[in-house]
Amino acid sequence: METLALIKCFPADSLLIAASGTESLSFNPIKLVVLCGWVYLCFYFVQQVQYSLLVPPKYKTIAKLSALFVGPILFFVLLIVDIQRQISSEGHKNVIEIIKQRLRNAFASSRSSSNSREEPTIRLLDSSGTELKQIYGHGKSKREDRHILDLTEHIIWDALQEQASDILIDPRDNSTYTVRFRVDGVLRTVENLDADKCKAVINSIKAVSNMDISERRRPQDGAFIAQTADGKASFRVASAGVVNGEKLSVRVLSQKAGMYTLDNIGLTDKYRSIIKEEITKPSGMILMCGPTGSGKTTSLYAMLNEIDLYTRNVITVEDPIECVLPNASQIEVNPKAGITFAKSLRSILRQDPDVISVGEIRDEETAGIALRASQTGHLVFATVHSYSNESAMVRLLDLGVTPVLMSSGLDLVISQRLLRRLCTDCKKPAQLTQKQIDDFRRKKIDYKHLFRAGGCQECHGTGYRGRTAIFDMLVVDNELKASIVSSDSWITELRKAGDEQGKSHLRKQGLKMVLSGVTSLEELKRVLG
Repeated sequence: METLALIKCFPADSLLIAASGTESLSFNPIKLVVLCGWVYLCFYFVQQVQYSLLVPPKYKTIAKLSALFVGPILFFVLLIVDIQRQISSEGHKNVIEIIKQRLRNAFASSRSSSNSREEPTIRLLDSSGTELKQIYGHGKSKREDRHILDLTEHIIWDALQEQASDILIDPRDNSTYTVRFRVDGVLRTVENLDADKCKAVINSIKAVSNMDISERRRPQDGAFIAQTADGKASFRVASAGVVNGEKLSVRVLSQKAGMYTLDNIGLTDKYRSIIKEEITKPSGMILMCGPTGSGKTTSLYAMLNEIDLYTRNVITVEDPIECVLPNASQIEVNPKAGITFAKSLRSILRQDPDVISVGEIRDEETAGIALRASQTGHLVFATVHSYSNESAMVRLLDLGVTPVLMSSGLDLVISQRLLRRLCTDCKKPAQLTQKQIDDFRRKKIDYKHLFRAGGCQECHGTGYRGRTAIFDMLVVDNELKASIVSSDSWITELRKAGDEQGKSHLRKQGLKMVLSGVTSLEELKRVLG
């Protein structure tokens, strides 16, 4: 009733004018919408031309001016050229399929970018706690500077969301830089940026890392902190001058390392019981070995978490400190300040330690002090870069450790690798060759539950999400200790067969992961060869 009364209040002439639509107006709203859309598309395609790899750098200015007036037309021309190039290079013949795939990728990337870049609550701080925006101008930076700072924060935020272990920013050519993330041990290209913009991003990261932004050739090191809603994340930065510009490597220090225990790092029941037995001993050395990025530090933290930190004095020497252990004394190596592994170990021995953890054995002095500490009533954990258990022992000999010292101090050597887990949303049944089927049948292995990587939006098309560890252990028992001291032939035997034996043991564990559907044969071959 109220609506009818309201309608009656209006004159009949006005209702007729409203019903006449666009005829009574002095302009056409449809033309206005089309004009606004055209202008928006023109400005949008100017931005696309700026970062397009199809446009040579010397023609970018002309292309941007053209896009400003005929942006959509130029975009379709570039799209046709790109599709034609893909057809000629990859052998595709179905143009419709290429266009469909482009549309699917565009929608997937827009969804992922909207999810990952939605309100990134992150603040970048230097070692003194000063925020990056304050470093750039005490919170009053220009609009261009704010755009660069926002882009820098987005890159760091995306790396944390993707659980990347490294961020690599390096020049592709004179006009383009590539931003890549190392996720689950494999590099993945995230985006390509214009050289000028990416150089500004590199300067932002160097500024917050207390590095000299004017020095682009000499290698530099630095560190910074990211404050997020989930806590703090630490980063180590290294720069180097390369062809076409400057390369930046940012290591994301794992904040979850301190959450792991021996029960959730992938150990078998047999290996777990061996480690727990060694940890309860008052003295001895447990040596972790493996290549870079094989999870040695995480396993070291898992063993430290099994120790009662209230009743035992635990002191660690790390480079860098990846996770804070409550009730443990942690020392960070700083060669510039004269704090090395060897000097720190000497001072630790005067602080009444029960357990000593050495981040990495790099030289003869560190190896000697650590092994002597294991002889004098201290339980020592350490890591060393080597391929297998046997090659780790050979490496200690190469560092100058005497056979007597090694046999008396070393108790357990553990070799480790990391395998990527198959994505549970897209893994597919494996396609085996006839030779592989015959090998499985000959070994009486059930091969019907093997899977291979697929690829979906959840795993960014890789087919893998997360990693698990496989181990190989060598217990240095009395028999092996005696042979180390009394004979020189074991060294030659270890050099010949040590790596192959270690690879065989690791391959057996990895094959069990494959047969249980955790990983794939391709991933096992990638890691172990």
